[in-house]
Parts: sequence; C-alpha cells; structure tokens
Amino acid sequence: MRRVGCSLISGSPLAPGPRSLGKTHLGRSQGGLASVQGVLQVHSAPPALCPHIEWAVAGVLGVPVDLAWVGQSAAPGDVRGELNWHARPGMAGSITSALAGWNRLRFEVTEEASPGCDAVRYSYTPALGTFSAVSGANGDIMIPENRLLAAMTVAAASQSGLQVAATTTLEEELDRLLGRPWDAELEPFRCAAEGAPVRWLHATG
Repeated sequence: MRRVGCSLISGSPLAPGPRSLGKTHLGRSQGGLASVQGVLQVHSAPPALCPHIEWAVAGVLGVPVDLAWVGQSAAPGDVRGELNWHARPGMAGSITSALAGWNRLRFEVTEEASPGCDAVRYSYTPALGTFSAVSGANGDIMIPENRLLAAMTVAAASQSGLQVAATTTLEEELDRLLGRPWDAELEPFRCAAEGAPVRWLHATG
C-alpha cells in the first residue's frame, strides 16, 4: 500500500469509484469474491466529531471502527487518525460518500488496484470539496481525454471573452485536473501525520 506522506501526489477529478472493465469483473477475482486494501487518513477533525466519523465508517465497512486519535500539530485543537481496511473493490468511494460534506473535516481515502479496477484516491477539504484521482499499475495518473478537452474548451472560452462561470486559464484548469489545490491544502497535514498510529480492519460482506 502506498501511503500518502510528505511527497506530492496528484490526480484527476474523476467520477467516484474505480474503473471497471465490465460486469464480469465486478467484485470477483478468479472465481471468488475480490478484495482490496485501502487506507483512510483523517488529517484533521474536531474531537467532538470523532465518534460520528467512526460510526459512519463502521456503517460502510460493516464492522466496528475504533481509530487511535492523536493531536494534529498542523491544526492545534484538532486530531488525526488512520485506518487500514481490507474490503470489496469500490469501498474507497463508499467511505468518501459517507464523510464528504462534513464541516472542519479533512481526509483522504486510497484504494489499491484490483482485477478489473484501477487504483483510486479521494481527497476532501471543506473549502474545496471532493477530488478523485485514478492511477494505473505504474502509479501514473490517468486523465480521460474528455476531461482534457473540457479543460481546453473552458480555458479557450475564457480567453476569448465568452461568458463562462469563472475566468480561468488552461494552467489553472490543468492544476485542478491534477488536484494541486487539494495537495497544497493537505500537504501540511500529511507531513504532520508521519508516524501516526494505524488500525487494520477487515470489512464484512
């Protein structure tokens, strides 16, 4: 499992969930149910929110969750925790859906590649919302052609003076595709979390 530490990791904002090769690949590997490993990193949360985070994640995984919370030096007064999980493919998206939208919560969820599904990472901050990145077996971020074309179209419309939602440049659009605003906000929290206690869980089902 590649852990998110102090190094910069970037990706593209894709639709939640790993990319499947077809219905015959969903949830099965060589005749049995497929399972993947993943990591939930809660970078910062107010202590009062911790039980609710554990309940929400437990509801998704189907097993009790008890994170080892420690202080977050990058946000005095907040805490951080990390959970390694082993469950069915697509669990990272389910965990993200359960936690996204919570105020004062910053987190990332990563999921390793599995047969028919690519590796995926989700990042969330209250200010930026949710970002997802899909990567191939070699770790390279995969940005679909339609995303690149959309970024070029928005940037071209902005530069030509056409009315768009917000004035933007191609560089800014590509930065968003690569998740750089999320990396910039989360990097101090990632670095502060080095050496944090980790829990392992195996989901049911």
